Amino acid sequence: MKQAWQAMIALMLLVLLVGCSAKLEDYQGEQPQLKLETFFNGDLVAHGIVQDYSGKVIQRFTADLKGTWDGNEGVLDEQFYYADGTRQERIWYLTKTADNTYEGRASDVEGTAIGTTSGNALHWRYTLIIELDGEPFAVDLDDWMYLVDENNMINRTQMYKFGLPVGEITLYIGKRS
Repeated sequence: MKQAWQAMIALMLLVLLVGCSAKLEDYQGEQPQLKLETFFNGDLVAHGIVQDYSGKVIQRFTADLKGTWDGNEGVLDEQFYYADGTRQERIWYLTKTADNTYEGRASDVEGTAIGTTSGNALHWRYTLIIELDGEPFAVDLDDWMYLVDENNMINRTQMYKFGLPVGEITLYIGKRS
């Protein structure tokens, strides 16, 4: 009987936690409105950290970003410089598919990233192939971007493997003057 009560309490807590997660619609009225073709157009700089599953910072980085758009098609060239001296390039090919919907492709992204904006926020979901001990390792990303103002953005990304959290990325992105 005690185990049944414990299971019921655990289930109720899980339902409460799932019901408490943020939804994209929560940001519908927030200003300024995020349009990727506006914010990711021109030269930007990013500063960020990568944390492991325990919250320990395992990497720090800066990045130079350059975005260009031609109609509904965009390219975002990202040059990462890590604190350990390594460098990485990722080139995103972005497509605006509807008023608030975007798709993204990059060489280290499995399939297509799908993103939707609402107000000042973007929610992306995709699978990224990273290198772990010299081997490719696929992680699922739950990526949220929040426009602070017309020139500044905060990006928080949860990383999962087999549905379990394995890390987090936090970065600031700003337009260069």
